[in-house]
Amino acid sequence: MKYLTIATVVAALAGTNAGQAAAETFSSSYTSTAPKHCRMIGKPGEEDGGTTRVCPGRSGLVVLISEGDLREVVSVGRNHEAAAREPAAQAWFGPFSSTMDTVEWRTAGNKPFAIIQRWLIADNDTLDKQGGPVSRPMLAVTRLPPGAVCHVAYVDVAANPNANDLARQAADGFARGFKCGEDKVKTIGQSGRTTSLTRR
Repeated sequence: MKYLTIATVVAALAGTNAGQAAAETFSSSYTSTAPKHCRMIGKPGEEDGGTTRVCPGRSGLVVLISEGDLREVVSVGRNHEAAAREPAAQAWFGPFSSTMDTVEWRTAGNKPFAIIQRWLIADNDTLDKQGGPVSRPMLAVTRLPPGAVCHVAYVDVAANPNANDLARQAADGFARGFKCGEDKVKTIGQSGRTTSLTRR
């Protein structure tokens, strides 16, 4: 997996993407994936208690969240069938994982091109007072259509005080040019315990 520092990201933005970045205005808007704002699809899985819900997004897109065996996946598409076919719908982490309820949509020219979402990754090597694994926060940047939907970057929240800024810079700098299935997901900023848990 390739690792980038903030200096590398800034340098990239100042180089090949400088013209594009200077010509565009980036902005953020937010939607909720809380169950009360979403529609449940099908019935919970009998074996693992899994659930799938579809949540309204931006510009006609929906957010698909599927949970099974205490692990979530998040994808985006024009409808839940399209979202389920995207690479992001198969982007499982090895440890137990879940997402927070807020999705940040990065937009240029009124068109969303990436989402940023906070994940909680279970650290099985560190237990809390109740004896369960400690949950460690991470930001995941996911590219949106046109083209495939997939993770492009991870930011370890505990290791980077400016994690939100780093995630936005990653989204703005290279999400649209990222080639799912060919390019490697990048760890942005300082790598910490959380991002180490995502390695396969």
